[in-house]
Amino acid sequence: MSYTPPYTITPAILSLVAEIAGEVGRLGALAGTGNVPKLRRENRIRSIHASLAIENNTLTLDQVTSVIAGKRVLGPQREILEVKNAFAAYDAMSSWKPSSVKDLLAAHRLMLEGLVDIAGKFRTRGVGIAQGKRIVHLAPPADRVPGLMKDLLGWLKRTDAHPLIAGCVFHYELEFIHPFADGNGRIGRLWQTLILSQWNPLFAFLPVETVIRDQQPDYYKVLAACDKAGNSTAFIEFLLSTLVVALRDTTSTDQVGDQVTDQVAALLRTLGKETLSALECMKRLKLSHRPTFRANYLQPAFAAGLIEYTIPEKPQSRLQKYRLTPKGRNLLASRT
Repeated sequence: MSYTPPYTITPAILSLVAEIAGEVGRLGALAGTGNVPKLRRENRIRSIHASLAIENNTLTLDQVTSVIAGKRVLGPQREILEVKNAFAAYDAMSSWKPSSVKDLLAAHRLMLEGLVDIAGKFRTRGVGIAQGKRIVHLAPPADRVPGLMKDLLGWLKRTDAHPLIAGCVFHYELEFIHPFADGNGRIGRLWQTLILSQWNPLFAFLPVETVIRDQQPDYYKVLAACDKAGNSTAFIEFLLSTLVVALRDTTSTDQVGDQVTDQVAALLRTLGKETLSALECMKRLKLSHRPTFRANYLQPAFAAGLIEYTIPEKPQSRLQKYRLTPKGRNLLASRT
């Protein structure tokens, strides 16, 4: 019998798929009028920066940009190589087939070349994922990995599930199998982008990784919850919600000019010359719902390059605050 990963299509999933379809339509309309979200290269750089930041790469967005531009950067050589490898992998993405084990291994080789001893090969040892001194996930034995990946890729090739759902399921199942000694997270995020981009090319440059980075604790929490439940349903809902946020960021923020939404403009005025925490911003904006603040204010402002972290190397720090970038200050000055 052919393998099918366990998951359930919930009303929430159907609602999110419909919402994403609507946002894709709006984004496609922008592309049709020539207003393609500006600087796809910048979106790609943000994706790479965020995906590596999740894996504890400490380079700033400016440093990542400089590395990709071929400029000399002072930083850990391993982290610089991670950036170069990731850019090469994302750049080669359009040449790969999602269901090909050969292409999956080629992607891992590009992503991890010079960083691990067995880049481009499945792991040969058992692995467990630890949080502190506690093992939170014990991956299947190494000798089962080739068969499990063959089953998973076979399902991906024949499934009639919507690519939005199939991409989420594949992402979760790859993290569960943990087929590589290192790089499973970044490969899972890359492969989901590949699956989605073959459904709609707009997804090739959608910086979903930035949203996942900003919700990193929830990302790991829902992975653990799905391990316990024995299916990927909650993970599908979580990742689809991140796609909604990423699409809204791209469509609601005019990246080809200096126009911003009313919410982003309000955030810029709130920050002004100050440095404020998320809670302080929400209090001044008279908001109580953090997801609304994140989706309609914070993320679009970040996507447009109008605000920045005060502690960029630790996005989830409890001491984290926000301030305007030079672009944000210039825009605010022009509107007052």
